[in-house]
Amino acid sequence: MKNLICLFALSGFLFACNAPESQEAEAATTTQPEESPVTYQPIDTDEALMATALMAAPEASREGAKVIGYNMAGEFVTFKEGTNEFICLVDNPNQEGFNAACYHRSLEPFMARGRELRAEGKNANEIFDIREKEVKAGKLDMGETGATLHIYYGPEAQYDPATGEVDQAQYRYVVYMPFATAASTGLPERPVEPHHPWIMNPGTHRAHIMITPLTEGE
Repeated sequence: MKNLICLFALSGFLFACNAPESQEAEAATTTQPEESPVTYQPIDTDEALMATALMAAPEASREGAKVIGYNMAGEFVTFKEGTNEFICLVDNPNQEGFNAACYHRSLEPFMARGRELRAEGKNANEIFDIREKEVKAGKLDMGETGATLHIYYGPEAQYDPATGEVDQAQYRYVVYMPFATAASTGLPERPVEPHHPWIMNPGTHRAHIMITPLTEGE
C-alpha cells in the first residue's frame, strides 16, 4: 500500500515539473506575425532622387546636407541648399543602376572640375591626366587631406519611399590623401582580404584609401 501511495505521489511530482516546460515549449513554437515585405518603387521623381541621395550621407548629417545633380528633366540643379560640411550628388536617372554620393565640401572644386571635363566629352583617363597637371600646378584645389567621399550604390534604381533605402544598395568610402603612397601610409596597394582597406592611385593627386564594409549576411 505504501508503495502504491509513493507511486501516485511521484507521478504527481513529475507532472508538476513537466507542465511548465510543456507550456514554455508551446509558447516558444507559437507563430510570430511576419513583417510585411518592402514594396520598392522606381526612383523616377525629383523627390525620390533627393531622398535616396541623402542616404549616402551619415544619418545625423542628412538634414543639413546640400543636394545637387541631374533632375528628371536632365538639368543639373541644386535640389536643396545645405548648412553643414556635406554635398550629396543624386543618382543620374539616365544611367543604369543606382549610384549616389556624398562628399566633404572642400572636395567641391575637384568634383566640379571632373563634371565640367566630362561634359566636354573627356574620358576617364583624360580627366585624370588633366586634373593631375592642374593640381600639381596649383590651379586645382584637392580639398582637405583626409576629406571623404561616401558612395551609396546598387544594381537597381528602386527604393522604399518610407525610409529612402535603395534595393540591394551598399556603401563604399573613399578617403582622399593626395600623393600618399603605400610607404607613407602603411596601406597595401591591393586589398589583403575582401573588404580590407587599401590605397588606390598611390603617388598621384587622386590617391585615396578605399573602404568597402561588409554587407548584411557576409
